[in-house]
Amino acid sequence: MQKLKSFWPHGLAIIGFVIVALIYFYPVLEGKVIFQSDIAQYTGMAKEQNDFRAENNEEPYWTNSAFGGMPTYQLGAQYPHNYVKKLDSVLRFLPRPADYLFLYFLGFYILLMVLKIDPLKAFFGALAFGFSTYLIIILGVGHNAKAHAIAYFPMVLAGVLLVFQKRYWLGGILTMLAAALEIQANHFQMTYYLLLLLIVVGIYLSIQFIKEKQFKELAKIIGVFVITGILAIGANATNLMATSEYAKFSTRSKSELTFNEDGSPKTSDNAMSYDYITEYSYGKAESLNLIAPRLFGGSNSEDLGTDSEMFQFITRQGVPPYEAADIVKQMPTYWGDQPIVAAPAYVGIVVFFFFVLSLFISDNRKLKMALLSGVILSLLLSWGKNFSILTDFFIDYVPMYNKFRAVSSIQVILEMCIPALAILGMYQFFKIEDKKQQFTILWKSGAVVFGLLVLLFVFKGMFDFAGGSDDYYNDAYGPEFTRALREDRKSMYTGDVLRSMGFVLAVFGTLYLVTKEKLKVTNAVIIAGVLMVADLFLIDKNYVNKEDFVSKREMDQPFQATQADKQILEDKSVYRVFDAEGHMRSARASYFHNSIGGYHAAKPRRMQQLFDYQIANNNVRILNMLNVKYIIRRDNEGQQIVLENPAANGNAWFVEKVKVVNTADEEMKALDELDTKNEATIFQIMNSVKENSLTSYSKHFFRNQEYKKDSLASIQLEVYKPNYLKYTSNNSNDGFAVFSEMYYKNGWKATIDGKSTQIYNVDYVLRGLQVPAGKHTIEFTFEPEVIATGSKISLGSSVLMLLLIGFGVYKMKE
Repeated sequence: MQKLKSFWPHGLAIIGFVIVALIYFYPVLEGKVIFQSDIAQYTGMAKEQNDFRAENNEEPYWTNSAFGGMPTYQLGAQYPHNYVKKLDSVLRFLPRPADYLFLYFLGFYILLMVLKIDPLKAFFGALAFGFSTYLIIILGVGHNAKAHAIAYFPMVLAGVLLVFQKRYWLGGILTMLAAALEIQANHFQMTYYLLLLLIVVGIYLSIQFIKEKQFKELAKIIGVFVITGILAIGANATNLMATSEYAKFSTRSKSELTFNEDGSPKTSDNAMSYDYITEYSYGKAESLNLIAPRLFGGSNSEDLGTDSEMFQFITRQGVPPYEAADIVKQMPTYWGDQPIVAAPAYVGIVVFFFFVLSLFISDNRKLKMALLSGVILSLLLSWGKNFSILTDFFIDYVPMYNKFRAVSSIQVILEMCIPALAILGMYQFFKIEDKKQQFTILWKSGAVVFGLLVLLFVFKGMFDFAGGSDDYYNDAYGPEFTRALREDRKSMYTGDVLRSMGFVLAVFGTLYLVTKEKLKVTNAVIIAGVLMVADLFLIDKNYVNKEDFVSKREMDQPFQATQADKQILEDKSVYRVFDAEGHMRSARASYFHNSIGGYHAAKPRRMQQLFDYQIANNNVRILNMLNVKYIIRRDNEGQQIVLENPAANGNAWFVEKVKVVNTADEEMKALDELDTKNEATIFQIMNSVKENSLTSYSKHFFRNQEYKKDSLASIQLEVYKPNYLKYTSNNSNDGFAVFSEMYYKNGWKATIDGKSTQIYNVDYVLRGLQVPAGKHTIEFTFEPEVIATGSKISLGSSVLMLLLIGFGVYKMKE
């Protein structure tokens, strides 16, 4: 009974989280879903896979609808024995995106419980973390995997802290489950950033153990982390192994080419260029958005309202007021260092006030300095190229750091640590019994935060409020337009500084009354908590609100077939489409057709290079060999039209000559002039032979090999599935066939009349086979070994996890 009674506050907190999540995203109660641009793109990419799964009750693991063909490992593939995913589904029982918001709240509440914060303060702290603007806006644009991974950050940290508190069984089980859920969220960049924080926290706390000569305890802690880490990774083995395999095929792996598209030599073989990695780098001053959201103009486009300079300017041009009011709803107000910003990363001025307050309170919690170290590290790294001395070091020397772009997103670490320190500060402040000491801490904190805001207000004249695109607006609309725009940016700056000042005065006044014993602590906590949450809630509503919700049908079918799509779909043969307008950055064509384009953060590297080096230079022979039968583009009047390419090579064809090249550079350059209908390039023959133990082939086998091509020779596609292709061939001579399918080293198997045969990588991205004379049946099947092996490891790890949990519960009861 006593245990049940002690659970009530937590039960009420959880119910509160459910209610708040549903209130914020209340359109989900009407059956609506949030429109997420990235999810719409994902839906286009995954259309073939999802349709195939629904029709065949089978997972294809390969799709031809994007980038000419790629594994579905990063497109929502479903793996056998993924029991962690089932646990995740239980926790995310609310409709999306309320489920992610609830998970933010729940995870942070658990962290605060581990930090021994009482439920009321932990409740408000969890809300403050969940409503941090960055965490809300990523739900608005559809970065679901990122939100998913961030939501499990606090749980992982909570488990680690429990272990360092020597609560080995409880901490070990929580760490194991939270880490498994974190990995299962499948956003490795966020997990990598969490790992950086855990390393900082782990080193700091370990040093304390070493200082106190608790070597035996430290060894136990390390042992717990090793076991739980292995099992958490093992339970996600399939996804991790498949992702690792695909990463070598993607733009996240090192380039084999040593020259750029313009012929100049490459200066780095990094998977991604320095400029690409650091493209999204926070400006140092821009980081002050953390305490006043629109110092740098907020998002890319903001509603300036009818009181703005811009509204006055537009109406002076003779535009009716009602039209001017519409125009100023989307003005380019952002003037920070990044290319585009959906919303400022604002942690809340009240949260920041308590964070500063926590720094003035001395206690013996070793964790405080560790979290503060995490805050400082993430802030410095988020500056990217604007703090190159540290960023360059991480890119050059810290493993895997150069695999991720958008370095500004590492601020997610401080967006967790600052609220955690803030609630610790709130908790400690109210526990101080000496009112004089309490007041001293309060005025010092107030002086720092209010003083910072006063400085921002006084020195705003130091800024020019000029955005990166202002020259364009100046040329297009005249200098008076940019003058009005900059005046409005200055007004936003001033308004938000004053707004933050107002919240600081309100929370300062609340705490001041406590120091004078004019207000009870519980009431003060509620007032401060409401101020903390209201501050963030109101800012969030500017960026994600009911206007972002649409009917479920609209999200399930985010793209509507145009007349061009309908015209192409009348052709029932197997071919590819090139959406010239979407290039390699849109999945719209993938939703309806097998496209050579698509939308993904880790595209197939060679396909991207083929586009950059050949297709972008109008080499139509490349489109021919990719079997691009239709090109979608716009005419001079902006209407979408279809161009049929009668020269497409088809699904497969015999060539007369195979040119051997020694490097990727040679092969790419050979494609400049290659007659793809009659010639093919091939390299890495030695590697291919060695890996497949086909010792009968020598390295000279293909040297300038020529084939006598029978004019009646044919090779026809008979059966098409994303993971199975069946051809029939007829040739009076031995021949070499090129298939317009993407070469992928692992998983694809080829047989001729049922006998296994070697698949060669030809024409940089395609498959090639030697086909003997006569009539034959050729079959390609995609049977990835990585899935079979990974599934066995996942099953074994899951069983061990269950046994460990059961034994741990028994030991804890004992």
